[in-house]
Amino acid sequence: MGINLDQLDEATKKKIQDLNNLSRNLEILSQQNLQIENSMSEATLAIEELEKVEPDTVVYKNIGGIMVKSERNKLLDEKKSLKITLEMRSKTLAQNINRTKNNLETMQKSLKNDLNV
Repeated sequence: MGINLDQLDEATKKKIQDLNNLSRNLEILSQQNLQIENSMSEATLAIEELEKVEPDTVVYKNIGGIMVKSERNKLLDEKKSLKITLEMRSKTLAQNINRTKNNLETMQKSLKNDLNV
């Protein structure tokens, strides 16, 4: 059973378009969340490793493909700050994902009612 888009009114066509846009937005948000989770894992591992070494140990950080000598405590603070920032971004993204999912479900129900499916 297919739906002929030419027979639909403009409001229903717009709802279908909005539904597709919401679906794409949800996919993008999910990809961003995955990237942030990966970055948080990397930061956590770096923090754990930095905490294992003595404060006077020579450490390096990667800047644009170049390894640069750094102070352990400074690098540890940078990684902890990065992790906090990533956690906040992750929470915000999770809220956006939930809101988008709810909007998507509401729009799907509304569209099904409009199409009598």
